Amino acid sequence: MSKGYLNGIAPDGTSFDFVGEADKPVLCLIHGLGLSRKLWADYLPEFEKDFRVLNYDLYGHGSSAPAPEEASLTVFSNQLAGLLDHLKIAKASVIGFSIGGMINRRFAMDHADKLEDLVILNSPHDRGEEAQQKVEARAASVREQGAFSTFDEALKRWFTPEYLATGTGPDDVRKWRGQVDAESYAQSAWVLANGVRELICPKQPIAAHTLVMTSENDSGSTPKMSEDISAEIPGSELIVVPGLQHLGLMEQPEMFLTPVQNFLKRSNP
Repeated sequence: MSKGYLNGIAPDGTSFDFVGEADKPVLCLIHGLGLSRKLWADYLPEFEKDFRVLNYDLYGHGSSAPAPEEASLTVFSNQLAGLLDHLKIAKASVIGFSIGGMINRRFAMDHADKLEDLVILNSPHDRGEEAQQKVEARAASVREQGAFSTFDEALKRWFTPEYLATGTGPDDVRKWRGQVDAESYAQSAWVLANGVRELICPKQPIAAHTLVMTSENDSGSTPKMSEDISAEIPGSELIVVPGLQHLGLMEQPEMFLTPVQNFLKRSNP
């Protein structure tokens, strides 16, 4: 079967790449706040061996247009559902990083009929009230002072000191942040901060085959948060990657790629 490649823009302005052989299952990738679909560059060659990979930019990020209405987890969840419909994809497995892991949980709640496997990477959950207030304050700062108002301090939370000094990831993240529509970023930052409240202890538990991962030293998506997410999804698997921080998936891709591949292969042998 020849490998297909489709690069396009959906009717709602979502920019995407869809790559792979037509007889393979679909895997969809959701990046984090202020990033772009280029986050997954190191993962694509491996994922494309087993899947048709749908990689897209969230509203107002990368090459995608701003959201057609005020951003929310539901709006982002519907963005993915609409993209699947546009491409005539009945079901997909979905990997989401950070806010992407919030969006794919909302997608699992809103569009369960379109979901195969669920992979939640470095995504926040119940922060406790004190930490919740700090995150909401950072979101307010973005609204008042712009997308880069908290950026330099954020890099210290996202990468290890060694990688900050030598790696290329921080420069990539800075470039992607600069591409984000200012209003879209402010709205999305609030979704990241406040939207987590609607994901805690859902009335109807998520039923998908699920992997939850985070990094040992991720201060914003802590191992305890991932434990709590996993505890709320019956039968889910939990992995904590040692040593790394929030953007550990950029710093050491193989630490995430191998367990994610192993998990997905158990459902798609």
